[in-house]
Amino acid sequence: MKKRSIVTLVVVFGGLFLGLLVFIGVLVMVFSPDAPGQPEPSIGVVELDGPISQSEDFIDDLDRFEDDDNIKAVIIRINSPGGSVAPSQEMYYAIRRLADKKPVAVSMGTVAASGGYYAACGSDKIFANPGTITGSIGVITQFFNVEELLDGARVDVHTVKSGDFKDSGSPFREFTDQDEEYFADMVFDIHDQFVEDVAECRGMEVRDVEQLADGRVFTGRQAHQLNLVDELGSLQDVIEYLADETGLEDPPVVYPPEEQLGLFGELFRVAVGSSVTELKEQTRPRVSYEYTGPQ
Repeated sequence: MKKRSIVTLVVVFGGLFLGLLVFIGVLVMVFSPDAPGQPEPSIGVVELDGPISQSEDFIDDLDRFEDDDNIKAVIIRINSPGGSVAPSQEMYYAIRRLADKKPVAVSMGTVAASGGYYAACGSDKIFANPGTITGSIGVITQFFNVEELLDGARVDVHTVKSGDFKDSGSPFREFTDQDEEYFADMVFDIHDQFVEDVAECRGMEVRDVEQLADGRVFTGRQAHQLNLVDELGSLQDVIEYLADETGLEDPPVVYPPEEQLGLFGELFRVAVGSSVTELKEQTRPRVSYEYTGPQ
């Protein structure tokens, strides 16, 4: 009798375990990045959220929606003060490529400034809330110097370099007039690239954009008056606009599936997440399209 009860328990728990495995497998199939596309015509939403430090994940999401025939249009939802130069440019060009194949509209949230605004310019149409913080067309780079601190600590730094400019911007030596001229040339060249792309995408003269490209930010309403955005409206307004553009009635709105890390991967992500965030803050780009003011 006792042996039969043990066998029954083993069978019951074994069945439950197998059922759980099947359930997990179904979830992975449904929510994995390689899952089949939407079963009906939909509008996709790709989020650009937070400081820009890399572009790979964002572009992967755009590519998924580009390849999915049931995604008829894409919304880029931006809440970003900008960030690294090259990823901002890569996002801009990736959005432009997608806009050549499907309707793409930007919905600006709280802030879409500097690199965030740069990326937005790749779309067909830009919507901003009246109170959105946007603009900040400009480039910033900052250096710090610890020479005097090291002198007080009686620490010597020995540098071996192959050229005069190899250690330009180093915190361990004086920032000279020559260094300032060198970095100014670089910053203004990157700034010109920003201005030229904004002028092209907004159908404006370069000289007119230059009048606005001194780093200042604008509210969404001000940006609309200055032709930096097309419409004032919320995310829902953008959905309705794209529904009309594609002829869809009450289309589903879908987001890219999140990458499944597995149980141990998720535990690791939670355990190290704060440390990674802190490390990113300590290694922020020195030259960036980034708005650093209040949001």
